[in-house]
Amino acid sequence: MPSIKQRPGSPYWICCYRKSNGERTQRSTKEKDKNKAWVVCLAWAEAERKAGKGILTEAQARRVISEIVERTTGEPLHFYTVEDWLRDWLAGKKQTRSQGTGESYGYVVDRFIKHLGKRAALNIAHISSRDVKSFRDAEIHAGKSGRTCNRGVSVIRTAFNAARRQGLITENPAEALDDLGHKAVKKEVFTAEQTAALLGAAPSQDWRGVILFAYFTGARLWDVANMKWTSIDLSAKTIRFTPRKTARTGKEIVIPLHPDLEAHLLTIAGQDNPEAFLFSTLAGRKTGGSQGLSTPFSRIMEKAGIAAGASGPRKGTRGRTFSKLSFHSFRHGFNSAMLNRGVSQEIRQLLTGHASAEMNKNYSHHELEPLRAAVSVIPSVTVK
Repeated sequence: MPSIKQRPGSPYWICCYRKSNGERTQRSTKEKDKNKAWVVCLAWAEAERKAGKGILTEAQARRVISEIVERTTGEPLHFYTVEDWLRDWLAGKKQTRSQGTGESYGYVVDRFIKHLGKRAALNIAHISSRDVKSFRDAEIHAGKSGRTCNRGVSVIRTAFNAARRQGLITENPAEALDDLGHKAVKKEVFTAEQTAALLGAAPSQDWRGVILFAYFTGARLWDVANMKWTSIDLSAKTIRFTPRKTARTGKEIVIPLHPDLEAHLLTIAGQDNPEAFLFSTLAGRKTGGSQGLSTPFSRIMEKAGIAAGASGPRKGTRGRTFSKLSFHSFRHGFNSAMLNRGVSQEIRQLLTGHASAEMNKNYSHHELEPLRAAVSVIPSVTVK
């Protein structure tokens, strides 16, 4: 029969009970209230009794601990399986991060849960660094680059750090893994001649518009494909939009219209609905994957006779092919063209969106002049 007592000079009650091996022991309940101390002591004694008979399951142990916490604090203790925790954490991140970031986090979480198999149903505390390393090894075997694997481990590490902060685990199993070394594939840029060839190979007016827009703005593929007329001010000759990557902060980019792009937009203007998409046949589609917009753009490159300069997956593996030339090369080209013409880093940051929120304010006509001058140095393109 368990009992409780207080030692001289100590405010805490001591639980005296018999362990599962029959040995008597004493342990502080860390409770100053006698009634709460009894709750803790009785629960310990009952758990040891069941353990001694071999009938204490993990679920029962969790229930015992939860009941102790609830009776002493008034709040139940929540236990999470690995999958439950990762799904809850992901849902929270999707509310506070951009859509693109939420999707990339979700991709990693889905693959990690799938890799764990039945272990995903275990309590989160059961996951070890071996599980995380095994996941990373599987990603490497699937042909993922070192950079992609490091990013995946970083997502898992962040999720487990959140669990540690909430007291669900004492150690982060992803902390033990060092980053893999990796060699980045340096992006090249499209020349004006190559861009003209791409325009000539474009299968539709919308694709021609998307290519021109990216060449003269450096905007990312998703942002270009989903651009709306409400972002275009033909009278002021400006483009004003919030990139998906900075949607959470609401940071806007203002880009003066290059004469070539202005001329093209005038040929397709006339929409009564300002919320209409500029390139309606491409809007709403994903950018990556076999069904994404990157795939048809690769076919346009092939038709234009432009080699991607691909660096494929390691021998004997499957995975992504890393291209030196891709749609993102327009972004590099936009920045490089201004750099080569002596445009300051500050102006280039404003135009590409790599600027602080403080720098990204509404611009007066006078403040737009340096931006307009910077965009004007982008070479014109003539369709082959």
